[in-house]
Amino acid sequence: MNLSFLQRGEGEDLLFLHGYLASKECFYPQIGYFSRFYRVTALDFPGMGRAEPLTAPWSVDDYAAWLKEALCFLGIGRAKVIAHSFGGRVAIKLLAEGMFSRAVLTGCAGIVPKRTLSYKLRVRSYQLCKRIAPRFAEKHFGSEEYRTLSPLMRESYKKIVNEDLRETAARIGVPVLFLHGEKDRAVPLSSIRVYLDKIKGSRLQILRDCGHFPFLDDPLAFSLAAEEFLQC
Repeated sequence: MNLSFLQRGEGEDLLFLHGYLASKECFYPQIGYFSRFYRVTALDFPGMGRAEPLTAPWSVDDYAAWLKEALCFLGIGRAKVIAHSFGGRVAIKLLAEGMFSRAVLTGCAGIVPKRTLSYKLRVRSYQLCKRIAPRFAEKHFGSEEYRTLSPLMRESYKKIVNEDLRETAARIGVPVLFLHGEKDRAVPLSSIRVYLDKIKGSRLQILRDCGHFPFLDDPLAFSLAAEEFLQC
């Protein structure tokens, strides 16, 4: 598989991992900022950005295995990492294996909430509707993000969002900073607090007036907070 990546700067390696259906370019402000101090590398995950499409539904483990091979190919060792949302899921996997020395995770997904009765009823309704009117079910159930996906990517998406990473996070032994947008509606603060409880010595910093993309909502505040942590 051909890699879609960019690399700038010199020195210690700093890796950027984007969110689901995003691309390496979403970190454009931070790439410019941090390439003054680090050799910055940003990649597109397969099936996203300018990377090659998937040929089978991938899980988080599949993406983590791919990333390990990509880093080996690029000659990147125990780097520092900044990851967003889905990229945080993949980072959690490799942090648990000791592959990164320090991490900044923002809008980090991966904690499956307790399934409420209303959620279970919606799932049951979807299953029944899919048997009777599959086209209607696909158009009217699930998130807007899910409905935009191809059939193959939908299968991958289901593998990804249904895996809970709290026990994987408990194996992390390096410093982690969670930079969380105060107005993030995609990943609740309660999920981040689960990570804080599982990862010893991890920290939380709230970025005011920011949503799920704090590195774009307030690029300077995000970069300064990440820089301070990474250079400790």
